[in-house]
Amino acid sequence: MAIDPRDFWDVNFYKHPPLTDEMIAEAETTLGVRLPTELIELLRIQNGGYTKGFAHPMKQKTTWAADHVPLADLAGIVTDPNHETAQNLLKTEYMTREWGLPSKQVLLSGDGHYWITLDYRKGSMPSVAWIDVECGEDIQIAASFAAFLAGLVPASTYNVA
Repeated sequence: MAIDPRDFWDVNFYKHPPLTDEMIAEAETTLGVRLPTELIELLRIQNGGYTKGFAHPMKQKTTWAADHVPLADLAGIVTDPNHETAQNLLKTEYMTREWGLPSKQVLLSGDGHYWITLDYRKGSMPSVAWIDVECGEDIQIAASFAAFLAGLVPASTYNVA
C-alpha cells in the first residue's frame, strides 16, 4: 500500500468498537467468504469509518468520473445488531437485495447509487469492483484488495476534497 495504513483513517463517526477475532469469524461465517488479510489489518487499526479521502485511478470512465473512483469511507465489522451504523460489512445481504446488486459481493463503500465491492464471483480470492446498478456499470477496479490499496492516491490528486 502506497499510503501508510496508520494515516488511512479519519473519523469513526458511528463509534464502531475495536475489531476482535470473534467479530471477524462471525463476519466471515455470515458473509460466506474469507476476507482479505489487508482489509482485516486496516480494520484492526480502526474498525471502519471515514478515510482521509482517497481515490483510485480508473482507465475506464465511470458514472463518478472519467478517470477515478472515490474512497471516502470503508465499512467495518459491527456484530451488535443494536449498534446503528451505515458503514457495516454485515449489511451486505440486506443492501444487495435492496439495490438489486449482483450476488457474491461484499460491500466496502457506497451510497446506493454506486458501490465499491469485494467481488467473489470468480472464486474465493476477490477482486475489487465498481458497481452502479442504475447505470449498468460493473467494472473491475483492481485484481485484489492489496492491488486496490496499492493504487489509492489522495483525493486531492483529482481536485476532490
